[in-house]
Amino acid sequence: MPDLLWDGVRWCFDPGLMGSLPDVYVLGASPEDWQSVLDLVVARRWTFQYCEGAAVLPLPTAAAVLSRPADAECPELRVWPSADVQAIFRFYAANEIDFDVDLRELQGQERLNVFCGFLTAIGRCLGKAVLMDSEGGDGSHPVLGFDVEADRVVVMAEPPVR
Repeated sequence: MPDLLWDGVRWCFDPGLMGSLPDVYVLGASPEDWQSVLDLVVARRWTFQYCEGAAVLPLPTAAAVLSRPADAECPELRVWPSADVQAIFRFYAANEIDFDVDLRELQGQERLNVFCGFLTAIGRCLGKAVLMDSEGGDGSHPVLGFDVEADRVVVMAEPPVR
């Protein structure tokens, strides 16, 4: 049984409401949590690409990435939990795991299931909530996310009144 049914959450994936690139967060993270996510990407054998500027490089340790100078270009890690679904992690801060997804890639039940599985894998690995907020959000008004106590992805907001 899927965590969420597409017909009930379609509004959460509407680029007109959420922006096309909503932000996903793990708040209260640590460098060790970042390393756990990097290890999870490798362990799950998800396709990935790590870049610093235009240079594609081998995946470093979280400590190496997070210790880069403050004025260095922000590295990014692109992860594909399936061929058609991509998450882009940016290493802005050691205490917050931050990534974007493209809502145009998350249309329909099959891709929703992939996305929920991805959030669940990260949440279980860290034992922390993984929250999706609208594009430009800060994680304080999530629409959905992995709930640690429920051990699944749940809707966290009401659909807009039409």
